[in-house]
Amino acid sequence: MTGAALAWHQFRYDQRVFWRNPASVFFTVMLPLIFLLIFSAIFGDETIAERGELDVSTYYVAGIMTLSVVSATMVSLAIGLTEARESGRLKRVRSTPLPVWGFVAGRVGNAVVTSLGMALLVTLVGHFLFGVELPGATIPALLVSLLVGAAAFSCLGFALTAAIPSQDAAPAITNFTALPLYFLSGVFIPETEIPDGVLDVAAIFPIRPFFGTLLTGFDPATTGAGFEWAQLAVVAAWGFAGLALAYRFFAWAPRR
Repeated sequence: MTGAALAWHQFRYDQRVFWRNPASVFFTVMLPLIFLLIFSAIFGDETIAERGELDVSTYYVAGIMTLSVVSATMVSLAIGLTEARESGRLKRVRSTPLPVWGFVAGRVGNAVVTSLGMALLVTLVGHFLFGVELPGATIPALLVSLLVGAAAFSCLGFALTAAIPSQDAAPAITNFTALPLYFLSGVFIPETEIPDGVLDVAAIFPIRPFFGTLLTGFDPATTGAGFEWAQLAVVAAWGFAGLALAYRFFAWAPRR
């Protein structure tokens, strides 16, 4: 088999493993939807005056989509790769004909496809249950933002494994990394309730600017194509930093 065929085989394998794992499906697919239902049901009738009376349900569609992408990429990859490393499966992969790039492409491809599927699902749930307007002219900007974000957070997922010493520590470290940024970035709490200084700090990290690109795409008041190039540049820069760290520190052998 060629390298491309092996990479495709790895992608299909990762997809099957993901959808046959109830815990992965729940935390990656169901939990974000539960958050969307709760937040929109409680606060859906409110608006954000500072954003031109933006409907809160629209705000939370963008926020939960951000959560879904980060969960499907950085969080899932960091936990899954650490488990595979500590069980010795990553080390055995190195002895197979599968090239390194094929393994990485399969894992990242699985994460990106899952992210796009979750983005579509969150959009449809928001539209049919809470009346969120479907994006029109901003669809290309949303797709670019989703692809850049999914790729960047996938690189960060590979890089984060270097900081995780064991399989048991993986969920704690990944959640400790992501969960505070969700709150500081306005994913769970409307940004109007967060001090400007906190938002400025959050904007240094990738979750806040990624959320901003998606919110612009869903905001009915957005004019033009909706591309947020400055915020996308921040997300991409973090992705390249994660790629460099992963190239330098990613380990295939167990640390035990």
